[in-house]
Amino acid sequence: MPMTTTLATSELGRRGFLMGTALGATAVLASLACSVQAAGAAPSRRMPVVFIGHGSPMNAISDNAFTRRLSAWGRELPRPSAILSVSAHWLSRGATGVGMQARPKTIHDFGGFPQALFDIEYPAPGHPALAQETVDVVKQTPVIATEQWGLDHGTWSVLKHLYPKADIPVFQLSIDYDKPAAFHYAVGRDLAALRDKGVLVMGSGNVVHNLRATDRGTPDGPSASRPWAQSFDDAVKSALAGRDDRALVDYAKLEGASTAVAMPDHYYPFLYALGAAGSGERAKTIYEGFQSGTLSMRCLQFG
Repeated sequence: MPMTTTLATSELGRRGFLMGTALGATAVLASLACSVQAAGAAPSRRMPVVFIGHGSPMNAISDNAFTRRLSAWGRELPRPSAILSVSAHWLSRGATGVGMQARPKTIHDFGGFPQALFDIEYPAPGHPALAQETVDVVKQTPVIATEQWGLDHGTWSVLKHLYPKADIPVFQLSIDYDKPAAFHYAVGRDLAALRDKGVLVMGSGNVVHNLRATDRGTPDGPSASRPWAQSFDDAVKSALAGRDDRALVDYAKLEGASTAVAMPDHYYPFLYALGAAGSGERAKTIYEGFQSGTLSMRCLQFG
């Protein structure tokens, strides 16, 4: 398949893309050495998999029930050697990319928000060595090592609460937006191998996300403001309880899907997390509720 560099756009503004040429061998080796020093020894236990409903970028600077739960969750999780984030905000066309930066930049991929959001930096190191291993473990498709992109707000807005010291290496994997749901689940299955190397695989999106159908100003709460949002979130919760992965991959058949997942960009990260979770691992609900009426903030842990 030919590689493309087509931009993927959405309501939230600019999105990621691929791809340049592969990194030169010298640059890669230099980055590997830097990253290994930053990471330290890998944990001996298998890391869990998490999915985070990240919602508005404003959560990065908000003190609410959701962000307080993220902070507590970060203290509960075992310390990873690195975090691999699959964010709804790095979309690519015709290829899957992985970030090889030794020092990934903080990307402010939004507009119309307070300056305080644009002032945030999340200076976590990257991990080129584990990024290179990601190239090797993904069998569904060739993965392109790139220094483009960085850490977008789907990643840093939640890690700011989970790991506020920014002292754990982080790298991102792009979502090939030309591929169907089953592909993303299958790539997640491949990523499971990284868990044994101390990598926390993190999907960041929202299982219900339709910015054109939010109810701005609606207080955060346990229930959605519209029936279709509640119905789809409930259907996802029910399928997770029975680990009916097939139903979750074939999400368009779930009640409310046509409106709840009008565009799948924020749903696909959930499929990467689901795929990376072993079939015998039950989903632990870390947080559930809605912001802006219809944005599901459901957060999950497997393992």
